[in-house]
Amino acid sequence: MAPRIAVIGSNMMDLVTYGARMAVPGETLGASDFAIGFGGKGANQAVAAARLGAEVVMVAKVGSDDFGDRQIENFRANGIDVAHVERVEGASSGVASIFVDAHGENAILIVKGANASLLPEDVDAAADVLKRCALILLQNEVPAETVYYAIDFGRAHGIEVLFNPAPADADLDPERIRNATFLVPNETELALLTGLPVGTEEEVEAAARELIKKGVGTVVVTMGSRGALLVEAGETHRVAPFAVQAVDTTGAGDAFIGSFACFYIETGDVKASLAQAARYAALSITRRGAQASYLRAAEFERV
Repeated sequence: MAPRIAVIGSNMMDLVTYGARMAVPGETLGASDFAIGFGGKGANQAVAAARLGAEVVMVAKVGSDDFGDRQIENFRANGIDVAHVERVEGASSGVASIFVDAHGENAILIVKGANASLLPEDVDAAADVLKRCALILLQNEVPAETVYYAIDFGRAHGIEVLFNPAPADADLDPERIRNATFLVPNETELALLTGLPVGTEEEVEAAARELIKKGVGTVVVTMGSRGALLVEAGETHRVAPFAVQAVDTTGAGDAFIGSFACFYIETGDVKASLAQAARYAALSITRRGAQASYLRAAEFERV
């Protein structure tokens, strides 16, 4: 049976502009290309896991617009259960304006839209299906109270929870997120959560250990081209990067998390799953787009 994963989170339409470099404030630049794609951290993670063979349930909100229709159809096309994806009348769907430079680096502005209407009662409405899942994935593009409630729901029902605190928010309550099984920030998010420097790998580990002291069981810090760092109470393990030529880094963190979720639920091996996830995420940045860059299981096995 395929591993069953729930994603309680966001979905966006990505409006992507490709140019030689980022504009500075007050500057207008010409750009080389434009594309519209499917994104949002929750949806990205759901699609990555589903394309690798996981059975995925999505709990989300979309707007009452054409983008909402397209998002629901995209979930269905990727084999994701949409029984708990609901439309919000009068609201726009979430939108991400993404700018990608010649080195593959990106800058992103998001409008949450209907994602802001995903509330704790929506977790309760999906309770029966959530209780049959082995892992819940959460991100920070929906209201914090919904994230906190879902973490508590997972703990109460013996379901492992992975929380990706992105985009970064210094107002997140450490007491309310410490019951997540896995906390997976990048370096910027780790700095905001702890107030500590993260300029070196040693500083990253020290900051992650502050979260461990506060009760978080496992912290995985993603460090881009430097790989990732797994920090637990009694151990630190470095996840080596997988070297590729970057084309577009959009959605790479979500590829890492969604693929890790699938590998982990299949094997129960955290370190091996992280190594596979690093490879999967690296391969995603060799293509343009977020979900458009995610390999299916057969493709991944051939690379």
